[in-house]
This record gives sequence, structure tokens and C-alpha cells, in this order.
Amino acid sequence: MKITGHTVELLEDPFGLLTGDRYEYFLSIEVDEDDELYTDNGLFLKVLFLVDESNSRILQSYFIEKETEKVLDFELEEDEAELVRAYCEQHLQALQETEQE
Repeated sequence: MKITGHTVELLEDPFGLLTGDRYEYFLSIEVDEDDELYTDNGLFLKVLFLVDESNSRILQSYFIEKETEKVLDFELEEDEAELVRAYCEQHLQALQETEQE
């Protein structure tokens, strides 16, 4: 799996009930043709990402077929989850630095 781009948005908590910040990422991904995830329609990965005082982690993730927007019944494998977590963290730091300027 290769991440080729993303969009990210801070999810608002209007009632202040949740600790930390939650971000919604849409990651454009590519997989090899021999991968069971492969589809001619393309894929993206929707990720709900939590950042709080002590850590950051993936809350939920969904593989979605781009063309049909169909949610696929697959889970992230451990190495994929670590790749996604690191990617989200790295790009979140860049986003926060941009907002501070």
C-alpha cells in the first residue's frame, strides 16, 4: 500500500464532551494489482485520527472504492496501520505549523 495524497479536516466537538482533537483524513492510496484490495475504480482510506495530550492514534478506518464510494470489508494490517498513523502524524504537524504562521 502506498499513500499518494490526502485531505484532512478538524472535526468540531460543539459540546466539548470529547478529550483531544479528532481529525478526518481521506488518504488516496495505491495497491498492487495482485493485492486483494485492488480495484480498477481506485481506493481511498477514510481515517478518524485522535490527538490528545498523551498520544495520537487511529480511532477508525475504512477502505472506500473511489468511483462507487462503496465501503470495503477490510481492516488495516499492523504494518499498514503504523504507516497510516505515522503519515497522519507527520502531516498533522505540518498543518499545525502552517496554522501558527
